[in-house]
Amino acid sequence: MVSSDQRRRQLAREKYERQQQRRAAARRKHKRRNVIVAAAVAVALAAGAAAYASVGLAGGGDTTDAAAPSPSKPADPCGKPAPGAPSKERWKKEPAMSVDTSAAYAMKLQTTCGDIGIELDAAKAPHTVNSFAFLADKKFLDHSKCHRLVDQGIFVLQCGDPTGTGAGTPGYTIPDENLKDPRLKGDIYPAGTVAMANRYDGKSDKTRNSGGSQFFLVYQDSKLPPNYTPFGTVTEGMDVLKKIAAAGSTPDQATGNTAPNATVVIDRATVTKT
Repeated sequence: MVSSDQRRRQLAREKYERQQQRRAAARRKHKRRNVIVAAAVAVALAAGAAAYASVGLAGGGDTTDAAAPSPSKPADPCGKPAPGAPSKERWKKEPAMSVDTSAAYAMKLQTTCGDIGIELDAAKAPHTVNSFAFLADKKFLDHSKCHRLVDQGIFVLQCGDPTGTGAGTPGYTIPDENLKDPRLKGDIYPAGTVAMANRYDGKSDKTRNSGGSQFFLVYQDSKLPPNYTPFGTVTEGMDVLKKIAAAGSTPDQATGNTAPNATVVIDRATVTKT
């Protein structure tokens, strides 16, 4: 016969095991949400397209341990944005081609976190490079936030949307280019790659050729399907990207983004023929 003391110990043990199971389930759900956010962001890189693994954006985590304190945000490693407001300009069609595909071009992003230099590939991605030359000349990217940081599953910082929501465009779209670049071996976008975001849903060709102004910078090798135009390589500022990544990200329930904790703003973007 089980004594009352033994029964109490048994009930306490069962209660403890249930608590541990709930906590483990909550941790799994949180981790799964982060992976889902990463995958969803990878393909929604411009406005909510389907993810590489065909998953949707998960909701909030389990509230079992809601009373537990959440980790505090790390200190913001970046400075204050320069005075100025994001652009509100839009255009009805892609700008006329003006780049010299035999020449070398470079884009410089002067950000609140440090300068990022990018070598552009006009020969393999002429429409994309031409578009960024146009947008930089019109100061479209100046004072715009880099609104997404993905640090789970894939490792990218996304910029190029003056609205800061992930839904902004310049009003026109450009074609996909350079999707068979030999550097994308094994569906890996290597660290240092700069590529276009788009609205391709992974199924319908009608959603291809949907790039606008949003782009992402890969700060660590990332597995992605070759659906995003690679048009440049980071030549300066990988340390800046690592610093931004180290500060982490926070889910934004309003936009579905994972916003960087660092205040990443492009104070000025320039494209020059070198």
